[in-house]
Amino acid sequence: MRMVKTFMLGSIATNCHIVYTGDKTVIAVDIGGEPEKIIDFLSKNELTLTKILLTHGHYDHIGGVLEVMKKTGAQLYIHEADVSMLSDAQKNLAFWLEPTADFKPITEYTSVRDGDIIKDNETMFTVLHTPGHTLGSVCYMCDDVLLTGDTLFCLSRGRTDFPGGSDADMLRSFKRLKELDGDYRVFPGHNESTTLEFERKNNPVMRGII
Repeated sequence: MRMVKTFMLGSIATNCHIVYTGDKTVIAVDIGGEPEKIIDFLSKNELTLTKILLTHGHYDHIGGVLEVMKKTGAQLYIHEADVSMLSDAQKNLAFWLEPTADFKPITEYTSVRDGDIIKDNETMFTVLHTPGHTLGSVCYMCDDVLLTGDTLFCLSRGRTDFPGGSDADMLRSFKRLKELDGDYRVFPGHNESTTLEFERKNNPVMRGII
């Protein structure tokens, strides 16, 4: 079973998931704020952060990324449709989500598409493009783990009323997740973790999809 440690960061408690890819190597999925907490955790546990995977480009998921990149040299990955959010405070909602935000553009990144494989040691993360919350929202699939960002929450779904959001896209993304083979431990962008099988049976959005 893949080891995952979760931190709730920033003013709206966005989840940052640390996924172990080796004895002393990890990747991070979304770093929304309080980068010092991640840096301190890595230092105290003598861990090397190699990559940061973004589920989408909203400020509450990227606010701590730049500082962690500077400290660790980790590579950043984001879907090509959300790349502009890395440098545009209007598009990433920085000042709406956090009026006092000290936003600085992020210029070093690797863009990904649906089906891409991101490899770290022998661990592979598959990119699933799941638009709906943003145009470039993605989930990452790794072994028994599904990292769903602001697409799938426990018993809920991400909101679609921000620029680039779409109810129709969200429903298609939910259908795709529902039809994945087998079960996964689901680690969302907010709130508690869950499992895909639990969501298939209990999530009102997923239950309504034929």
